[in-house]
Amino acid sequence: MEAPVSENEEALLFESLRLELRRGSLILAVLASLRREQYGYSLRVALSEAGVEMEESTLYPLLRRLEGQGLLDSEWREEERRKKRFYRLSSRGEAMLARLTTEWRGLSASLEKML
Repeated sequence: MEAPVSENEEALLFESLRLELRRGSLILAVLASLRREQYGYSLRVALSEAGVEMEESTLYPLLRRLEGQGLLDSEWREEERRKKRFYRLSSRGEAMLARLTTEWRGLSASLEKML
């Protein structure tokens, strides 16, 4: 017999599973958005406008990790009298985005059939 679960416990479990579900898709969203060069804040706004909310505390470590993996290139430039770090896909990032997009579409199609 199942033990009763409080609404709070259910909400916490849902939030944990929701975040886990989103993690991989966030990588794909960032890579897709960086087909054109952007700096951190403009990327965050573009993602938000597309319906993908991401906290700065998630975005900037993800950008650093993707750059460290060779998927992004970046450079510091001054714009509007402020230094900003601009990111764009590297050639390796473009190839990886294509592969991940194919994987995503296959997985998504399979899940749609199951759901």
